[in-house]
Amino acid sequence: MKWSHYRFVSIWDLPGPPDAVYEILGRADDYPRWWPQVREVTSVDGTTGTTRIRSFLPYDLVMTVRERRRDPRARVLEATLSGDLDGWARWTVTAHGAGSRATYEQEVEVHRRLMRILAVPGRAVFRANHALMMRAGRRGLTARLEGV
Repeated sequence: MKWSHYRFVSIWDLPGPPDAVYEILGRADDYPRWWPQVREVTSVDGTTGTTRIRSFLPYDLVMTVRERRRDPRARVLEATLSGDLDGWARWTVTAHGAGSRATYEQEVEVHRRLMRILAVPGRAVFRANHALMMRAGRRGLTARLEGV
């Protein structure tokens, strides 16, 4: 097992229609408005930006995010990540009951030095940190869809 390699899947059941969810998820510059752990998104051009995130643990992760796929018909958003994390991330939005299901998949290699040093003893903590971030993101997006 490569200890600095992570694969995550998060599933968010949301109250809004799939097209509305896809549209919000497609506007990465707005993430800091509804997702507390996404601290900053700086657009470089129409398909590339720099993102700074911080969850419960006291460190920031900074990465360049490059759009790899934007498919409104299939409601898929995919990006490559480089910097403190290298890899890819994908949102897939589908209809689910009266609302939507957003599936987030991410596969990354951690390059931040401290996280690599602590890869074995800290793995469970890093995974929990990610889970907390995703939970807060789902709550934030739900509130945005409900107009709260």
